[in-house]
Amino acid sequence: MSIKRTAILGAGSWGLALAGLWSKRGNEIALWGHNPEHVALLEKARENPDYLPGVTLPPAVAVTNDPSVCSGADLVVFVTPSVVVRSVAERVKLFVPKNAVLLSCTKGIEHGTGMRMTQILSEVFPDHTVAVLSGPNLALEVARDLPTATVLGCEEADCAEELQQYLGSSRFRIYSSDETTGIELGGALKNVFAIPAGVSDGLSLGDNSKAALVTRSLAELVRLGTAMGGSTRTFYGLSGAGDLIATCFSQHSRNRRVGEQLGRGRELAEITVSMRMVAEGIPTAKSAYQCARRFGIETPIIDQVHAVLYEGKLPAQGLQDLLARDQKAERL
Repeated sequence: MSIKRTAILGAGSWGLALAGLWSKRGNEIALWGHNPEHVALLEKARENPDYLPGVTLPPAVAVTNDPSVCSGADLVVFVTPSVVVRSVAERVKLFVPKNAVLLSCTKGIEHGTGMRMTQILSEVFPDHTVAVLSGPNLALEVARDLPTATVLGCEEADCAEELQQYLGSSRFRIYSSDETTGIELGGALKNVFAIPAGVSDGLSLGDNSKAALVTRSLAELVRLGTAMGGSTRTFYGLSGAGDLIATCFSQHSRNRRVGEQLGRGRELAEITVSMRMVAEGIPTAKSAYQCARRFGIETPIIDQVHAVLYEGKLPAQGLQDLLARDQKAERL
């Protein structure tokens, strides 16, 4: 396998950040967006102030709305919202070369099926090698070339090593793994837990409260994640504990920001309408809740997040109900 050309599907903040990062390494990059007007503006201005203010897309990145851009790619990267990964995959299916590697950089779990993004891609592209990239990677910081570490998972060791060399750098350190399940679940579930972390901030509950919440969130993530097939060691790595820390504490985290606004009394519909980017924790909370029921796993934090987002429960009441649970021995 030899990677020379990359097509990135999804021109949101993460897609823009990755396109800029990898083009600076001399990689041949094409960035696809689904909205023709958005793409035209991006191609002309080379910046999207709504997604990555102050970050200029390098001239070497080709911007397009044409899905046939995949036809010349050795690597096809999916960076779309999780709810449209399947539809986008079906849309570009005819254009993706037989030998192209597929890389998922989308964090989410499909509603109803409980499928991870690589499972969806493997279903649509059964003959292709599929890998996943995930970790504590806030798009704005990556775009500003701040030091970042991430983990790339692929069952084919040779492919993982080549992707590691092709995509990694001294400012974007990639660790490899042969396990994709835990990497994906860590990246998806952490978004759910960032919402109550934000609620805690919105209610000004203090650092003690938030530290306890994040610690118990990790325990819950491991409990559900291992039941769904992930490895415990993976959840204590970059895509589990690392990503959970970043998204629960960072001012750049969309999911934490959603929770903070909920804690301050704003309605969810009002918050989402005002946001220009998708907060993956909102749809993933529904998927995680469904998966917990399917596997019979106790998930008190996910349950309360689901109740707040989908059952009309007040955020303060949700946190109070967590605190009112019976006291017990600590277990991870």
